[in-house]
Amino acid sequence: MTAPRASRHDDRRRTFPALPSRPGAADEGDFAASWWGNAWVESMEDAALDPARLRRGRAYASRGHVDAITVTPGRVMAYVHGSRPRPYRTEIRLRTLGDGDWEDLLDAAAARPDHIAALLDKDMPHALAATADLLPTAGDLTPDCSCPDDGFPCKHAAALCYQTARLLDEDPFVLFLMRGRGEHEILADLTRRNATRSAAVVRSAAERVA
Repeated sequence: MTAPRASRHDDRRRTFPALPSRPGAADEGDFAASWWGNAWVESMEDAALDPARLRRGRAYASRGHVDAITVTPGRVMAYVHGSRPRPYRTEIRLRTLGDGDWEDLLDAAAARPDHIAALLDKDMPHALAATADLLPTAGDLTPDCSCPDDGFPCKHAAALCYQTARLLDEDPFVLFLMRGRGEHEILADLTRRNATRSAAVVRSAAERVA
């Protein structure tokens, strides 16, 4: 499966074109293909007050009612088509990680070359995600929509949540961006940490020889 391409490049702002409809996804069962995509969905489902709204939102997502999705630190936004001619402005907000959390996360990644390799292969190691609570849990996602429905979430916000899981399936760096940092920034930081680590190993070896 080809990863969706961002329509413009900005390390802390990525806009993805609308995903095509996927009728089979309206059925019961896992919506996402990856464990981290389904963890994202479950965080919204576990906090939802009305399962019926979730089912309608899932159907909206499956039918392609969600327009282009823009991801920035702490926010996911899209226009979602409902029963009225004009789409609703819908967003999901979540907490960004603090500097200490990022230090723990990047230290853990730099210490495990297999973690870095997994990320570059668009895979998310369980252990790495758990280092700094990268994935949201029940109550961490805050939906908001311009529609008159005050449900938590409304069907439009639920649809956005489901479609966002498909983006996460293809590129786990989208999750890092939601939490505050872009892919290029993270990879540059990991490169510096690896260079520092390698230099320290060389110095230690030279001191032992001396």
